[in-house]
Amino acid sequence: MIRVAVQREPIDLAAEIAAAEGEGAGAVATFTGLVRADDGVGMLELEHYPGGTEAALTRVAEAAAARWSLLGATIVHRVGPMTPGERIVFVAAAAPHRGDALAACAYLIDRLKTDAPFWKRETRGGEAQWVDAKDSDDAAAAKWD
Repeated sequence: MIRVAVQREPIDLAAEIAAAEGEGAGAVATFTGLVRADDGVGMLELEHYPGGTEAALTRVAEAAAARWSLLGATIVHRVGPMTPGERIVFVAAAAPHRGDALAACAYLIDRLKTDAPFWKRETRGGEAQWVDAKDSDDAAAAKWD
């Protein structure tokens, strides 16, 4: 089963992991991304394209399911204002064996960073600034091509 959510509410790790484990898999690999306080970031705000972002995330999850033997793939991404330490993204891949689960989990996070429309704005010392895409994200996604 593929589950994609874009939400303002905090990510409930226990519920998300329990759902992934409920797929009947032999392995579940997960990744949780947190808002970093790099260089004094006090707040991170994410905007998205409603409908389009969910569709892009679904395509990423479907591509992972086509590439590996998965029983489930989950992507949950926050939008709105967040402070350092808050969960911003959660991905899970459930598979019969760990190799597929681990590879698919890495693929999910690498591809969503470049394939889904999100816009980031960081606030440092009271000044907000939009964040440009990173070349390192493009390189991580490209290795799956």
